[in-house]
Amino acid sequence: MTLLVKSSYSHRFLSSSTPAMSVCSSFCPQLPSYFRQKPINSLPTKPLFPLSFKVFSSQATGVSAKADELPGRIGFLGMGIMGTPMAQNLLKAGCDVTVWNRTKSKCDPLISLGAKYQPSPDEVAASCDVTFAMLADPESAMDVACGKHGAASGMGPGKGYVDVSTVDGDTSKLINGHIKATGASFLEAPVSGSKKPAEDGQLIFLAAGDKSLYNTVAPLLDIMGKSRFYLGDVGNGAAMKLVVNMIMGSMMATFSEGLLHSEKVGLDPNVLVEVVSQGAISAPMYSLKGPSMIESLYPTAFPLKHQQKDLRLALGLAESVSQSTPIAAAANELYKVAKSHGLSDEDFSAVIEALKAKK
Repeated sequence: MTLLVKSSYSHRFLSSSTPAMSVCSSFCPQLPSYFRQKPINSLPTKPLFPLSFKVFSSQATGVSAKADELPGRIGFLGMGIMGTPMAQNLLKAGCDVTVWNRTKSKCDPLISLGAKYQPSPDEVAASCDVTFAMLADPESAMDVACGKHGAASGMGPGKGYVDVSTVDGDTSKLINGHIKATGASFLEAPVSGSKKPAEDGQLIFLAAGDKSLYNTVAPLLDIMGKSRFYLGDVGNGAAMKLVVNMIMGSMMATFSEGLLHSEKVGLDPNVLVEVVSQGAISAPMYSLKGPSMIESLYPTAFPLKHQQKDLRLALGLAESVSQSTPIAAAANELYKVAKSHGLSDEDFSAVIEALKAKK
């Protein structure tokens, strides 16, 4: 793993012979690009100064491309909750970005910031060196990449396609086959993180596929995220993302039960959130979502329908390798109930409403 470390008191880099564990720090600010040129290999176990650090890669060698090696023209397909802030961060960093969305009006905020526009995915791909895609589900990802006027029709040797959507491994492999058949390169890089991390450039990229393309787009991933992992063959990135979201969906379902349970026995659920946030089971999600859940407010950062979709795909993956997942299966049923109550487009924390309905 390669780490860059910057003391808050000095611009000098610190190092130690003690190996650092593979970590993803959710609390560290993103370093400016000019601190990314001299990687070191480890951190002190007891730093002498307050430190901020950024994990650039795991299970990968090599460093980010130099500024003059950045792709000159970048395409971005899908201007939804995630795609819009990701493309905005590329624009703010001075990148040449061309955007597309089925509903053109969703591209207008990006165009006002300097983005170019093309009316179809294939035209975006044809006009760009590297094209990113952030779509809602496997069906959309396949259609945008491989359907009529899909990105594959505009791809060719020397171009790259990076799918950052959350899909199953089979879908990712199908898209990979179509893209590679054109002579272009393919990388899957689903992200861990929702709306706010996307806005703040604090996403975690779970990449797999063409290693050369990974190295080429690494500086772009660093603009949009706080860390990136290279996981090998196509399908591994999709699998990692589904496992992560399976855990997250199950955690939210159990947290919802706890909030309602505490209230039923006469406890203050706000105090429960404080207690949980200070203990061994603390997770940023609880302190971030808990207060609004108590007020029955669910501002959408990650739509409930997408969480249920990810649980469904994760359960399918588990079935394919004969792995028992009874807790995730139970959580999936709860999200399906929430969807039946019209909560699909609410934040996934609205799953708590499905439990209230069982009173």
